[in-house]
Amino acid sequence: MYKAVILARGLGTRMRKADPGAELTKDQAAVADIGVKAMIPIGRPFLDYVLSGLADAGYRRVCLVIGPEHHQVRDHYAKLAPRRLTVEFAVQAKPLGTADAVAAAEDFAAGEPTLVINSDNYYPVEALRALRTELAGSGLAAFGRDGMLKGSNIPADRITNFAVVQTDAARRLTRIIEKPGPQDLAAVGEPIRLSMNCWRFGPVIFRACRAIGPSPRGELELPDAVQYAIGRLGETFDVLTFDAPVLDLSSRSDIAALRDRLAGVEVNL
Repeated sequence: MYKAVILARGLGTRMRKADPGAELTKDQAAVADIGVKAMIPIGRPFLDYVLSGLADAGYRRVCLVIGPEHHQVRDHYAKLAPRRLTVEFAVQAKPLGTADAVAAAEDFAAGEPTLVINSDNYYPVEALRALRTELAGSGLAAFGRDGMLKGSNIPADRITNFAVVQTDAARRLTRIIEKPGPQDLAAVGEPIRLSMNCWRFGPVIFRACRAIGPSPRGELELPDAVQYAIGRLGETFDVLTFDAPVLDLSSRSDIAALRDRLAGVEVNL
């Protein structure tokens, strides 16, 4: 597996929200105002770090799922011309949800196994590499909640509300539990593992994305497509667990912390 899809179509609602306490440069504030999180400059655009991590993990072709208005993203990578990987694009015409965004990359995947990740998360290279090299079928990288609490820039109150991974005895995914309550956590048991939307998908996922309807929030959501693939299409997802944290860029308050965390990271595209 050498292909990766990055979901970069989001509206950036939280990023656009004003935050007087956030220390932003003029350039950072300008990008935050339009909500294109992936292009927030932290020395260089945040997405450059994400792509460099993919290249380090052995990926060679990347598809950015963007909106038709995201000319800034296209222009940046046309000028940059990365050497270690190629950057391609798929357009999600309207922001209808993460499952719809994945479906937009079906032609890029062309029936081959493909990584799918968020554009506003920086994932450990070992997790990205393991999904590529250690699995033969579909899978999910899950992240231990204790490791996230210790090492991520994400506030603890947000981490405790993240989706939890439930598996069977063979460590295959049975359910993604969104906003888990105490009873859900008790049923899952320790260690608590979180989904940060870091997937290895085969072609079945595109059938699932087309089959589901909108969630109560009115969106076509990727966890619903995964559940459909498991329950209706017989797809299995092996779960690999990692203690290394995932970094997150959702709001203006995240920018300063990411600047410090990424200060020693070398970007090589």
